[in-house]
Amino acid sequence: MQVREKIKINNSYKLVLKEIGKRGIWFVLSFVLSFSSGVGGSCPFAISLISVSGKKDFLFSAVGAGLGYIVFCDSTDAVRYFSTVIIAALGTIAINFFNTRKEIYLPMLVSFLSVLSTGIVMNIRNGDTAGAYALTAGESVLAMGASFFFFRTVHCNFKRLKYKALPVTDITCLMVSAAVVLAGLSFIEIKGVSPARVIAVLAILTAVRFGSYSRGLIIALCLGFALGISRENSMFLLGAYAFSAMVAGLFTSISRIGIGISFTLSMVFFAVAANAGGFSVCCVIESALAAVILALLPEAITDRISDFYESGADIAPDGSLRQSLVVRLRFASSALAQVSESVRDVREKINEMGRIEPMESELRMVAADQFFSISDMLGDLAFEFDDAEIFDFKSAGKIRRMLGEYDIYPENISVIIDKFDRMRIEILDSSKTKGLDSPRIKNEIAKICGRDFEKSRTNLSGSNLLLTIIEKPNFKMSFGFAQYCAEGKLCGDTIKTINDSRGHMIFIISDGMGKGSRAALDGAMGAGLLSKLLSAGFGFDSSLKVVNSALLVKSSEESLATLDCACVDLFTGKCEFYKAGAPRSYIIKNDTVSKCELSSMPAGILRGIEFAKRTTVLNVNDEIIMMSDGVTDVGEELIDEFLRYDDSDSPNDRAKEILDFALAHSEERHRDDMSVIVARLIKG
Repeated sequence: MQVREKIKINNSYKLVLKEIGKRGIWFVLSFVLSFSSGVGGSCPFAISLISVSGKKDFLFSAVGAGLGYIVFCDSTDAVRYFSTVIIAALGTIAINFFNTRKEIYLPMLVSFLSVLSTGIVMNIRNGDTAGAYALTAGESVLAMGASFFFFRTVHCNFKRLKYKALPVTDITCLMVSAAVVLAGLSFIEIKGVSPARVIAVLAILTAVRFGSYSRGLIIALCLGFALGISRENSMFLLGAYAFSAMVAGLFTSISRIGIGISFTLSMVFFAVAANAGGFSVCCVIESALAAVILALLPEAITDRISDFYESGADIAPDGSLRQSLVVRLRFASSALAQVSESVRDVREKINEMGRIEPMESELRMVAADQFFSISDMLGDLAFEFDDAEIFDFKSAGKIRRMLGEYDIYPENISVIIDKFDRMRIEILDSSKTKGLDSPRIKNEIAKICGRDFEKSRTNLSGSNLLLTIIEKPNFKMSFGFAQYCAEGKLCGDTIKTINDSRGHMIFIISDGMGKGSRAALDGAMGAGLLSKLLSAGFGFDSSLKVVNSALLVKSSEESLATLDCACVDLFTGKCEFYKAGAPRSYIIKNDTVSKCELSSMPAGILRGIEFAKRTTVLNVNDEIIMMSDGVTDVGEELIDEFLRYDDSDSPNDRAKEILDFALAHSEERHRDDMSVIVARLIKG
């Protein structure tokens, strides 16, 4: 017990120290920013920091800023800026009270009005000229701009702080904020040489050497601007740092020494051109010192710097086989849960009619079949992942950075390219995320990947959302269907159409035994379960086993359903027929009618049934026609002759005409439920 109490006390101390450290950072930053002045002596940056601070932080930032202004400003400016601190603190309290921290314009407005109001009061009191009023307006705009950068920095997603994974806008805001802090420290000089500017040059050189050309240029521009406005005759640093970074980038393949020398020589040119006297010489010395430090850095430190700049380059483990497998299995598990719930619901409905217990031995055998079915399903997923030739990590990284621009940070991004060079993108995020499936984001992803994509599809599972985007296939399916109910309003046949988000179009007709409500229940259960499993990525054979087991345990009475399926690959036109007790289907190619008739058993009669299969390849304008036995019962010859001479334009019209033909050639008292699907392959 004493050990536990000591651990609790130690943890409490750690939490307290951590909180003190966080508050201390705000105090120190605001104190430093209070003497971070721009051209003309304006120093509004501490005010900007106050406006973006949170409920627990604004008091510390206000105290740090107020103390800094009192210490570093003359009496007149100290009074003015201390008043500004009070106004900014009151505005920040109001923002926090109304809980609107995520609105960026409010902190910007607070800092702008705080600096502007006190500045105008001082201008009126001193009887200043128009130039002084313009300077006040400029200082107010500077404060507002700093609030923008500070706000974006504070609200970066630091949980994913991987340099190359961050959006460019976040990197820019981070660099500008850091540059402003360095500018505040740049007044500390040793014989005119500023350690802050040495650190700035070293940051640029390391970015060029270990990061990338573009990242180094961004850092150079940010630091050059902030340090350029920190004193008189120093604006040349903006162009000097940027151009020198570009020159140094030409020598990245040589060595660290080459980068440092080229940067320093470029700074010599700008120092001479600027003709800023001793300050120009100091800038060259600072560059040389940074170059020497870079050359002398030990390997252990350079490895860490390199890891920092490379972190997030591939966004590992996004797109990795392990992550993608976990994502798919999660949704597969959800599909199985839905299957179980569906079986339970149906069983409860049957029990309401009259509870009859099935034989115990039969239940055990069906349970054993279920274990085999699950094994087959996992095998289907393994086969699919084996077909994934490439996981495109770099594209996943680019997509993550693009989504970061929209403040969307997904859990996982997988960019999968199969052995046929087809691309599929899966993005996992919270179901509460808004805008992930917007057309603008789809267009941005298309630009990143250099491919055309279909409309994205979403799949919800609990609190998760899986967005799937597949490459636009070569073909599409134009289809129509028609149905007739033989008894009442419930049709014993169920039709399902599925686009599985992997480039396949699937058509299903499930015919329950008999007609009316009982047949409708069996047909809906067969088609419903099969469509859910196929949508989750399982194969036809393993899915049939689950459907068969579900129908076997549904009730002690005989319960069966035929399953007629056609799966069309929209990239190649390959069409696969799967039949379990289903009647013949038809394939129409160039006005030639051929039959697909396969012998098989319906689901729900015996254990261990399998689909009968046949494969064909469709060309543009070829059609497949699927029918339930209520239609085919009118006679094979009649159906063949009608299909041979039918010249309907659309698949939907053709389906209705086939149904009308079957109704016209059957006796009403012997009619069964009827269903027809007509699907035509067309160009994508």
